[in-house]
Amino acid sequence: MGGPATRSPDWDHLFEIGAAQEGLFTARQAAEAGYSPQLLAHHLGAGRMSRVRRGVYRIVHFPAGDHEDLTAIWLWSDREGVFSHQTALALHDLSDVLPAQVHLTLPEGWRKRRLRVPDGVVVHHGEIAESERRWFGPVPATPPRRTLEDCAAARLSPELLRGAALDALARGLVARSELAAVEAALAPFGGLGR
Repeated sequence: MGGPATRSPDWDHLFEIGAAQEGLFTARQAAEAGYSPQLLAHHLGAGRMSRVRRGVYRIVHFPAGDHEDLTAIWLWSDREGVFSHQTALALHDLSDVLPAQVHLTLPEGWRKRRLRVPDGVVVHHGEIAESERRWFGPVPATPPRRTLEDCAAARLSPELLRGAALDALARGLVARSELAAVEAALAPFGGLGR
């Protein structure tokens, strides 16, 4: 006799989701908290929420976080992407250069998907185990060794790659024996040095 049961809206549940994600949540997460598209639109119109990008929203009165822009991109990837390459270098504080684009590695299975990639995002594909992920607030990044390998393979400028690798060595984030790919990439440019 009745249609499918709908969950009544649970603001506390939605707020908990947002609190763990720098105030952001997806339309899917809102639906899981009982917010229909119409109710979501009502709260957007009332100014309680704002749209950050397609399918990603923000609780308006939640304080801005350090990684809010990255969190929005991570949510766009259905929380499956891992920040990598120059973006991970910046997160690990191994580069003073702020990358012009955000680098995100998605699972290999995503290679066949037709994606509307957000502006300023460079997508890579590869498998990154849960145990390899390093967390910066709500967002994951590749570990220093993998980050340096990815940057070497992507032909990051020799100066930036050398500086990042030497900094990672000095801070004990990697061992020299883990940097074969970096050494090979830098060989034509005078090697790693030190």
